[in-house]
Amino acid sequence: MNNEMFIHISKCKLYAKLVGENNGKPTVIMDAGYGDFSKAWNSVLREISMLSSVLIYDRAGLGKSEPSSSPRTSSEMVKELKELLSEAKIKPPYILVGHSFGGVNMRMFATEYPNEVCGLVLIDSTPEEYRERFLPTMSKDFQQAYKRQFVYEGNYGEFMESLKQLKDTRKKLNVPLIVLSAGQKAHYSIESQKLWNEMQGEILEISSEGELIIAENSAHYIQNDEPKVVVYAIKKLIENN
Repeated sequence: MNNEMFIHISKCKLYAKLVGENNGKPTVIMDAGYGDFSKAWNSVLREISMLSSVLIYDRAGLGKSEPSSSPRTSSEMVKELKELLSEAKIKPPYILVGHSFGGVNMRMFATEYPNEVCGLVLIDSTPEEYRERFLPTMSKDFQQAYKRQFVYEGNYGEFMESLKQLKDTRKKLNVPLIVLSAGQKAHYSIESQKLWNEMQGEILEISSEGELIIAENSAHYIQNDEPKVVVYAIKKLIENN
């Protein structure tokens, strides 16, 4: 099955694509990083769609989706995704996969709708204390470049509001979690890389059943640098169901 859709939700129309057959397995829902959209999954989509059905989509204002008048914060994006899944009649349980900022959204979705989620894969996901604990360890140039990137989808303030929402809603989940950490980040010193892996490991505390995998040869886009690691993590959670 390869089904492209434009789904009307309350504030806009969202583009989504459903591929593969679920054969009684959970549907895999994939959310890309900040300013990114469904094409971010091209390197792994085919393999994952052979394991179960997979939904990829463009958040509002990105790719083929219309803009939304709602703030570009995670709580709004989670509402929009929930509405998309309802309108498209894609029934739970879901295995949620989030890259970078998409990991923030997927964590919040799992917290908001724990009964609909049976697995969570976070790919180099942004930790909630990124600004307080991690950013200050980087060079001033890096910090300025980081802030300047927020022009595609929500501004720097909205992104930080999303991290605050993530912190405020944080609670223990009874959902299997696999955290993938990029082991070779661009522009990171040995100390920064060590702290990054440490903070990724701390995300495991939100789950009663967590596993950390460091993708030693990957920069931020693990799905491109080491696609097999991403496929392995998703496959493991599919087979657990």
